[in-house]
Amino acid sequence: MCGRFTLTAGLSEIKHRFQIGELTAMGHKPRFNIAPTQSVPVVICRKNTRRLTPMRWGLIPHWARDASVGNRLINARSEGLSEKPTFRHAFRRKRCLVPADSFYEWRQDESGKKQPVRILFKEGGLFAFAGLWEEWTHPKEGHRVYSFTIITTHPNDKIRPIHRRMPVILDRSEENLWLDPGVEEPALLEPLLGPCESGHMRIYPVSPIVNSPKNDQPECILPLD
Repeated sequence: MCGRFTLTAGLSEIKHRFQIGELTAMGHKPRFNIAPTQSVPVVICRKNTRRLTPMRWGLIPHWARDASVGNRLINARSEGLSEKPTFRHAFRRKRCLVPADSFYEWRQDESGKKQPVRILFKEGGLFAFAGLWEEWTHPKEGHRVYSFTIITTHPNDKIRPIHRRMPVILDRSEENLWLDPGVEEPALLEPLLGPCESGHMRIYPVSPIVNSPKNDQPECILPLD
């Protein structure tokens, strides 16, 4: 799964990397421990223009009666997305890029103790999780909530000893196809949802302060001595 990630880049760097043509008002600052239900910048495509807009992490389907449904939908398994009622509409028409520069997992040792580790690319820098988004309207109050989920797949060789799932990290050459709302055929989209190459990844242990989502500071990403 993917339950925590980081986005330590500033807004101008994100805008340049993802070729953003339009910004929705936001007050983004570098994030070192993003947790479910929090709001983060997400890239969508509208009228052939890439837009960066804040969304809540945890997908709320458009048919949901209550926003709390999203608390259980922070991830979506890649297998059978086009057939699952919760995700099939978004899979066809509302795909997004979730900017990140690393994510966390917890590695269990022989004694059963869990050690948080940070997972990133060796060269560092921004990448994109494959995501789905939805627009939900509160049935009584009428306000809109934009939310997203991160797609997961089976692990590559580097992640397999740590966890049985990993987030789908798109190759940069695949991002346009994933964002294109005119592409709906599962046969074109499903091949993008495999694990990224393990040789490009770097993993190191970090402080247990990551365990609490209240801690969102640079110390979260420092290698543990």
